[in-house]
Amino acid sequence: MQREPVVVITGASSGIGAALASRLGRQKFRLVLGARRADALQAVARDAGSEARAVVVDVTQRADVERLRDEALETFGGVDVWINNAGRGINASVLDLTDQQFDEMMAVNVKSALYGMQAIIPHFKERRRGHLINVSSFLSRVPIATYRSAYNAAKAALNALTANLRMDLRREFPEIHISLVMPGMVTTEFARNALGGTPAVTWASRPGGGPGPRIQNADDVAAAMESLIATPRDELYTQPGQPEIVARYFSDVGAFERGLG
Repeated sequence: MQREPVVVITGASSGIGAALASRLGRQKFRLVLGARRADALQAVARDAGSEARAVVVDVTQRADVERLRDEALETFGGVDVWINNAGRGINASVLDLTDQQFDEMMAVNVKSALYGMQAIIPHFKERRRGHLINVSSFLSRVPIATYRSAYNAAKAALNALTANLRMDLRREFPEIHISLVMPGMVTTEFARNALGGTPAVTWASRPGGGPGPRIQNADDVAAAMESLIATPRDELYTQPGQPEIVARYFSDVGAFERGLG
């Protein structure tokens, strides 16, 4: 009898990670959940069912990410899907950023995912199959929230790493899928936990008129990611209208940015 896939999720103690764990748990997926906050993580694991394991890790530490992989392999014998979901924001414009702030954004949002990629892809290569999902942000493509400057830059770097990895593997390992997920505005603890807080959202409509994308909740994004696991694709925007906005931005950057001003 074939068992359900093994999925590793980082940043699983709240927000999108917790919502996805809950969804996959209902489908009897076997889960390995990683995050720093032990109590919150254990609660998510209990909610996700008996096939969920909680592993307290700091994903900015390579050794912790490798330990997360090792625990998944020891517990379930293999990993089918690895999701680099951990992330954190900061409220600071480009000119106000400190070295420490910038370095933290890169560590949490880029290096943690790099560690995950380097930890799990060799396992996928051995099996000649697997699915890696990196959670980025719509803000990595369109500058509609400049107060998130370093976060946006980090996610843009993550986009590039993801695309380059996909190209490196495409020919020799066609059954290793590399996906990038780009949520937009989401009502999670992310905004409350952002360093420096989060200002009121001022971008309410698309340049040129018309309503902007609605704010999603964590379960909306988790539902989109659940469908991505079922049917892998290279990139996934979780909100209707996002691809069109990105296309408009890159078709005439100057006009789009003047419309935001």
